[in-house]
Amino acid sequence: MSEGDEDRDESGWDVDPDDEQGAAVVAAVGRQLKVWREAAGMRVADLARAMGYGEDLVRKVEGGTRIPRPEYLDKADRALKAGGRIAAMKQDVETARYPKPVRDLAKLEAKAVELLAYGNHNLHGLLQTKEYATALFQMAQPAHTPEQIERGVAGRLSRQSIYRRSPAPTLSFVQEEVTLRRRIGGTMVVRRQLEHLLEVATLRNVTLQVMPTHCEEHAGMDGLIQVLKFGDGTAVGRAEGSFHGRAVSEPRQLQVLELRYGIIRAQALTPRESLAFIEQVLGET
Repeated sequence: MSEGDEDRDESGWDVDPDDEQGAAVVAAVGRQLKVWREAAGMRVADLARAMGYGEDLVRKVEGGTRIPRPEYLDKADRALKAGGRIAAMKQDVETARYPKPVRDLAKLEAKAVELLAYGNHNLHGLLQTKEYATALFQMAQPAHTPEQIERGVAGRLSRQSIYRRSPAPTLSFVQEEVTLRRRIGGTMVVRRQLEHLLEVATLRNVTLQVMPTHCEEHAGMDGLIQVLKFGDGTAVGRAEGSFHGRAVSEPRQLQVLELRYGIIRAQALTPRESLAFIEQVLGET
């Protein structure tokens, strides 16, 4: 195999062996691709050559150990003259490419009619730009591999489809001042991130507030809080400093989190003051 083939074999992601659902989806897609190839009378080498990939990648995808990228499925569709039926598998594979915890959180957010989120260390994932999210993943220790970073960022950005939902859910964020000022990724990354916050904050279903560092009264000293409310009246929430950091759904436990979040909102800058504050930080950055 040539060096170029080795590079092209990177067109995908390894399957997480602990992700049974994702592994099952990828295995099913791989079996279908093999059936299509054999029905076309093509060997692995023939298909690899037709798509411009290495043979090892084709074997891994067909064997269900490698998650194919969307462009891989598009090329396979053309090479095997599948008339769009292989390309249609992209939607199935898309969910498997994201880590299971991200998929689980995305499912909850997709059902939520209201979200309450207080962040004290980083900006909430639904507020992050691609560059900011990438910088965060790059700072993880032990260090992530490039593939893990790419999958993590893609999964985080995929959750932002919540902004395109109709009817739109009500989203409330309170961010610590330090999350605006910490120069994650460098000055230009932070400037674009602050500009993005100003854009998101103009959405009618979004409320964004800032908790200034000089605030003497602060109900959020125990750490981040998130509550998701659903259309059937149920909810789920989590807080770092309560209930051992586990997700909770009992009404009495949720009442504690909502009470604390309500106080944090009252102590923070108003939405209008927060926008002015973000603009001020942007001007200083």
